[in-house]
Amino acid sequence: MTLAAADRPRKLKVRLFSACLLVFFVAMGLKASCQYMEVGIFTGTSYYIGDLNPSMPYRQAQIAYGVLARYNLDARWSVKLSAYRGTVKGSGNNKDFVTGKGLNFESPITDISGTVEFNFFNYFTGSRSEIISPYLYTGIGFFFFDPKSGGTSLRSMGTEGQNIGYNGRKPYSTMGVNVPFGIGVKFSLARRFCLSAFWEMHKTFTDYIDDISTTYYLNGPQTNPADPSAIYSDPTRDHSAGMQRGNPRTKDWYSFSGLTLTYKFDIRGKKRCKDRPYHK
Repeated sequence: MTLAAADRPRKLKVRLFSACLLVFFVAMGLKASCQYMEVGIFTGTSYYIGDLNPSMPYRQAQIAYGVLARYNLDARWSVKLSAYRGTVKGSGNNKDFVTGKGLNFESPITDISGTVEFNFFNYFTGSRSEIISPYLYTGIGFFFFDPKSGGTSLRSMGTEGQNIGYNGRKPYSTMGVNVPFGIGVKFSLARRFCLSAFWEMHKTFTDYIDDISTTYYLNGPQTNPADPSAIYSDPTRDHSAGMQRGNPRTKDWYSFSGLTLTYKFDIRGKKRCKDRPYHK
């Protein structure tokens, strides 16, 4: 693979992220009534769905936090730019797992996403009547991750033979594009404050958030217990090369959920919308 070819996925991801920003700022320039900006903070939890947690929401959930900016186009539509940070974890030391025994990881997730929100009811922060609405949203995002075990980077260990090119495997990227989508509810606390509760999932296109995807590449009983790369690949040392280590047919997901608190800024010198009663 040439250097130019290797750079193409990175360039594509940068372009997709740039598109998120473009959509956000173009929307800010649209002319509509009752436009306003909100900025705020997020606190909540993060977890992942993958080879070490196939289906259980909130298993080993961790604290997450972040910031966001929301541009409200009207009473129904908004665009949002968010930057969230959390940790996801997983462990195969559970009776639920046939494969993955002894495997474990934790990874920081840094996510930057641009989304479009739709309110089911008319909603306006500061209104005395349109104070609450469920909403849903989707968009596109860019994220970074780095799976570790005991503080050691699992990617650097080449746990499925990536470092030696086993069966043509190459080291995976620790950044990628994702598709966020979620649901929530907004509540106008006062003239300038909005409280939201939400739950969102992020569909990714990598199977390595947990550093697990395909098969073992070593014969465990014959490995040297002093070799870190062998132990991180097969902690129990009882698998043979070619045995299933993960499921490459499914990709990993991660989730953020919790509360956001935002503060409203009037823009273009418009302090009020004539057709909406305000909090005093």
